[in-house]
Amino acid sequence: MPSGAPTVPGAPGAPPAQDNRADDDTFLLLREAARQNDAARTNALASRLPPDYPLASYVDYYRLKPRMSGAGANATAEEIREVLRRHEGTAAAELMRSEWLLELGRRGDWATFEREVGQLAGSNLQLRCYTLLARASRGEAVAQEARAVLLSPANYGEACAALIAQLAQSRQFSEDDLLWQLRLAGEANATGPARRAAALLGASDTRAAQAVDTPAVAMARGIGKTRAERAVYLVAVGRMARTSLKLATVALEKNSPQLSAQERATGWASIAHAASIALSPDAATYWQRANGIQLTNEQLQWKTRIALRRSDWKTVRATIEAMPPNLRADSAWVYWLARADKHDGRMAEANAGFERIASQHHFYGQLALDDLGRQVVAPPPAQPISNEELASSNANPSLQRALKFYALRLRADGNREWNWALRGMSDRQLLAAGEIARRNDLLDRTVETSLRTRTELDYAQRFPAPHLDVLHPTAQGLGLDKAWVYGLIRQESRFITDARSGVGASGLMQVMPATGKWVAAKIGMDNFVHSMLNDLRTNITLGANYMNMVLENFDGDEILATAAYNAGPSRSRAWRGVLDQPMEGAIFVESIPFSETRGYVRNVLANATNYAAMFENKPQSIRTRLRPVQPRERASILP
Repeated sequence: MPSGAPTVPGAPGAPPAQDNRADDDTFLLLREAARQNDAARTNALASRLPPDYPLASYVDYYRLKPRMSGAGANATAEEIREVLRRHEGTAAAELMRSEWLLELGRRGDWATFEREVGQLAGSNLQLRCYTLLARASRGEAVAQEARAVLLSPANYGEACAALIAQLAQSRQFSEDDLLWQLRLAGEANATGPARRAAALLGASDTRAAQAVDTPAVAMARGIGKTRAERAVYLVAVGRMARTSLKLATVALEKNSPQLSAQERATGWASIAHAASIALSPDAATYWQRANGIQLTNEQLQWKTRIALRRSDWKTVRATIEAMPPNLRADSAWVYWLARADKHDGRMAEANAGFERIASQHHFYGQLALDDLGRQVVAPPPAQPISNEELASSNANPSLQRALKFYALRLRADGNREWNWALRGMSDRQLLAAGEIARRNDLLDRTVETSLRTRTELDYAQRFPAPHLDVLHPTAQGLGLDKAWVYGLIRQESRFITDARSGVGASGLMQVMPATGKWVAAKIGMDNFVHSMLNDLRTNITLGANYMNMVLENFDGDEILATAAYNAGPSRSRAWRGVLDQPMEGAIFVESIPFSETRGYVRNVLANATNYAAMFENKPQSIRTRLRPVQPRERASILP
């Protein structure tokens, strides 16, 4: 069998199993009926499928799902446990148990919940909140643990809302705790959690919703008399600062005499946060006015970024050291704290920090290597996967189910099964699974699987280079670095040729229809229609040409060009436009205002550095792609 031929469950080289298409159609109908909580239809459809159907665990799960929750919930605990026992150790059983636990939490059936939750207690925020709520309901002190969990109001749902209410009622949460929750909700633009926190504080939940959604209206109503009312007003000031720093600062200054010192500092922190995201030159001044209060995690990170842009290494150190341990351990802040040590001449501490992350193959690990005087080197090829290893991987039931889901074009379901299969695998098993994915043209799974290896690294899996016959001549003809192009494709689509984004981007290079039409006109592709973006060759042609255009427009700067590909040229121009002097490339990247674009640029440039090490077979430095970003800009040719 050719090395690139598809492999499906069974022995290597075996022909694909011929599943009954009618059964597959029935399964798809069953899945949809379960999503609609149609108990009668799910039962009828499940009965039509044979016991040995490849996704039998999901057949049983879907049959029972409509009866597990909601108004029509009538499944007994024993019925649910029987299905769980039948499929113990499968992804479907974990999914079913998680849904059952959420229903038990909603009902307040803590005895059953605690008996069943086991290792799932920390698997997601909702279950963590219900686990704490179960303990709090019988009088246990859980406030300290809850404070560490309750940091993302947009993800609270019913479970965390109920936990906060219980802790407030039992007085485990103080007024300060509730004010902190209101502040977090305002920062996260989370209207529901803001309303609930305000109500628990005795303030108007309607005013709290206005503070988040229509801050100008809330501010016009006045500052209020109680501490809670003033907190709602400060939420409105923070939200207003996201659209008008001037109006927010004027309002805060006008009402400062009616605020306590802590309240004023809280207001200035919100304004400083918004000013930092806007890359305002006044951000540092606003942060000074916020001294003396506890900052949120987002505020700590943005205060650090503004200090980096100002080369204020004293503040960089202070804010990183003020971060909670789990945030401070993030590779970004390990790197920048080491840079602060280096700036202060504390070389032993700096090098220790760099060494902590230098073995990691991402953006900060590559920067750390550079600071240690080393470069990125592609590891030697991994030992080829044997037929025995392939056969063992092919026989993995979860991988079989994943491949079945992919054949049904249910990618999210397939990914869940695939990731379930990878738990506890050795490096060799992971590489074998990655090869199975490659042979099934699932390069996104190849990459994600190979990234899990710990000591045995296979760059051919981690950084695949498919479609070279199309991409190489296209890049060469444009004078583009193919390592950069592959680095971008790996980030954009993980090589899924039919990838679609939520905003309409298509294909390997995730080209937007409007961008494709504009580029096609520029290069003389007269017959372009949007459906052509689904053609691999056309997608690469248009995407590569657009990369070349943004690169030329930004004077060959890969940082700005990569950011422009993701967020649009106008935003790259705006972020560059606030500079009054050259800025170190890594600091510019660190302070890109959009978190998605910031991560995107880091990943693309790190990818490109790894690809270059592979293609050129020589050491590489990421700093060759991170030249100082210049404030000047020539006339734009881009929309």
